[in-house]
Amino acid sequence: MMDMRTGQVYLNEDADKQLHPASLTKMMTLYIAFQAAASGEIDLDAQTTVSSTAASVPGSSLNLSAGERISLRDLVTATAIKSANDAATALAEAIGGDTKRFVARMNATAARIGMTRTHFRNAHGLTAEGHLSTARDMSLLGRQLFFDHPEFFDLFSKVHASSAGRKIAHTNRRFLGAYSGADGIKTGYTRAAGYNLTASAHRGKKRLIVTVFGASSSADRTARVAALMNKGFRQAPELVKWIPPAPTRQTRPKSKPLLVSAPAPDQSTVRLSLINVSSRAASGLGSVHGQRRDSPDSISGDARGLLRPRARQTPTPPLKPRAAKLGGVALAAILR
Repeated sequence: MMDMRTGQVYLNEDADKQLHPASLTKMMTLYIAFQAAASGEIDLDAQTTVSSTAASVPGSSLNLSAGERISLRDLVTATAIKSANDAATALAEAIGGDTKRFVARMNATAARIGMTRTHFRNAHGLTAEGHLSTARDMSLLGRQLFFDHPEFFDLFSKVHASSAGRKIAHTNRRFLGAYSGADGIKTGYTRAAGYNLTASAHRGKKRLIVTVFGASSSADRTARVAALMNKGFRQAPELVKWIPPAPTRQTRPKSKPLLVSAPAPDQSTVRLSLINVSSRAASGLGSVHGQRRDSPDSISGDARGLLRPRARQTPTPPLKPRAAKLGGVALAAILR
């Protein structure tokens, strides 16, 4: 367990054991997409063409067709909520040019975050040799998403959404619907990995992110996460000084052409333009400002983003880590 506000570890079991992350991988795919949108590298309303490679990726899918035109925003939504492998691959190709370059960026970003025992081989999380991570590293990534991209984080709490005209349901809806205060974040499953989950929840001024690897079923991972959440909410102090993680730096050259959208002459369609600029206003999924991060209940159900963190404060001395064994499943949790 880590405190979301400080990053302090309270409880862990095999938290640094390298295992198959499955679709928890997509948290990094999305982190880079959010980073690219926030910096102006991409425009989420721009459209891209789905490659035959992306359309043919097996597993969870948005059923994209080769040659189909789709917005980056729809790809982000499908990746986050439906955990669609074809959407994640198309998103990686649109941002990186190809998946090889995008995966290199994933690994460079992981190193900057401090995910020391993570190595990615693809953008979707299907089992591949050497594609490994840990419960601690995925919890660190979840915390980084929360602090660096609050304007997008609310996407992980949506039980249902629409992407490219297709209705989709969140793969984490069991936890989101059953646990009080749950607001994210990402599931993962492959035969090699078992059932994985990085989950976040808030109660009062506390917030938790729990990562469980290798549960035996969807119900098992939900039950294990809920038990850890309950334990964490009892343990975590109500008030602590926030210590946000250091934001990661962009890895792209400043002069790299950006993928942006522009209206066609008749204003009825969207076309792509490649332009060389050093920066551009970001196109996000929406954000809510002027409220405190620790007041999520004040946000309306229609809000399309979370609040930005309140001002950083002088940290209190870190709490002493505690360790425990919890049922043979590798885990790490972030408490708030």
